[in-house]
Amino acid sequence: MEKSTTLNLRVNPDVKTRAEEVLTKLGIPMSTAIDIYLRQIALAGGIPFAVTLPKVPADLNADLMTTQEIHTKLQEGFDDIKAGNMQNAAKAFANFRKTR
Repeated sequence: MEKSTTLNLRVNPDVKTRAEEVLTKLGIPMSTAIDIYLRQIALAGGIPFAVTLPKVPADLNADLMTTQEIHTKLQEGFDDIKAGNMQNAAKAFANFRKTR
């Protein structure tokens, strides 16, 4: 099918860059990825994936905490740092990804 329509989109530059990095690894141009997405919307009759809020435990969701609860969590974090209870973020995320 011939492509003859142009889309002009405004997107967050960081999101675009991260998406381009993934698409480059997959060997898919951005225009093809957008075309695939639009085709899936047409086939599915809607967004082709669930659009939901992330499921965050209430004790980690700052939107559900009081100001005092937030301050308490922050103080616990500072206390952990002072006590040396911390780890390298890159290693922590790598370990987290292994468990998924």
